[in-house]
Amino acid sequence: MSVERTTRFVDNGVGWQLALHRYADPARLRPDTRPVVMVPGFAMNSFILGYHPRGTGIAGYLAEQGHEVWCVDLRGQGLAQRSSGPRGFGMADVALVDLPAAIDAICALSDVRGDAVDLIGCSLGATYMFMYAAWLPGNRAARLVNLGGPLRWTAVHPLLRTLSAAPPLWSLMRMKGTRGVARRLLPLAARVPGLLHIYLHPAICDLSEPATLVQTVDDPVPAINREIARWVRAGDLLHRGRNLTEDVARLELPLLTLVANADGIVPEATVCSAHNVMRRADRALVFAGDEKRPMAHADLFISDPAEAHVFRPLAAWLASEPAAQSAG
Repeated sequence: MSVERTTRFVDNGVGWQLALHRYADPARLRPDTRPVVMVPGFAMNSFILGYHPRGTGIAGYLAEQGHEVWCVDLRGQGLAQRSSGPRGFGMADVALVDLPAAIDAICALSDVRGDAVDLIGCSLGATYMFMYAAWLPGNRAARLVNLGGPLRWTAVHPLLRTLSAAPPLWSLMRMKGTRGVARRLLPLAARVPGLLHIYLHPAICDLSEPATLVQTVDDPVPAINREIARWVRAGDLLHRGRNLTEDVARLELPLLTLVANADGIVPEATVCSAHNVMRRADRALVFAGDEKRPMAHADLFISDPAEAHVFRPLAAWLASEPAAQSAG
């Protein structure tokens, strides 16, 4: 048999239907494992987690190794649907309302050990993961994987620093049709040497089908834009008097950090910030790319070397020692 993909929807309790995409190979599924939950990030959805232009996407790859993988679309992402809920929402709504609802549903639906989950946060999805693990009492996190995501903005790309100078302006940016714009611009940008290198390297990515690739692009959320701008300026994410970096430093959950060595979106020092502060935890650090073949943000998912540099070491870490107990 091969990897099967199914989609279920769950109500988040405030008027949004969240999409849960399950990847599993019935012939290889290992019942002694925990569900693996993958969380996408800023202005993206779970499509990229199941897609690779020249091979198997990261979710399918992990399913081939015997894992039950769930890729979630939280509010404002992918197939998530608003019924009666608020149109405006921020990062805490996603991390502390949507993510718990999704994980609780996954544990109830799972065909493996549904007591807790191994969480993989992708880009801003890693921040949601840290918020969930550090700020939600009784959460179901067993192990954490940071796939190119920020905690403390130790290093910031100059372009992002400039954009973050005026947080109120970010909240006014109501960008619609982002996917269509990306579809038209991507082929043109790929022809300009170095233009896309802060995000991906065309030399190691197949960009011949932009209409397919940009299905992972969603419109940015104004309130989250503003929060990110303030966060970049402050360095640490603050919410209702709490400092996320300080609270994450107290976590003792196993942590794997995967870093693209030439990431211009979330630079190495910023991706490594959680690894550096979680000194009580069992930690591992993996760098993707090298001097001859650098890798940037999106290269972690869709580049030719992604399987060797990202998927394989991730699968090996998941298959290593037994998962820790839930943080609850």
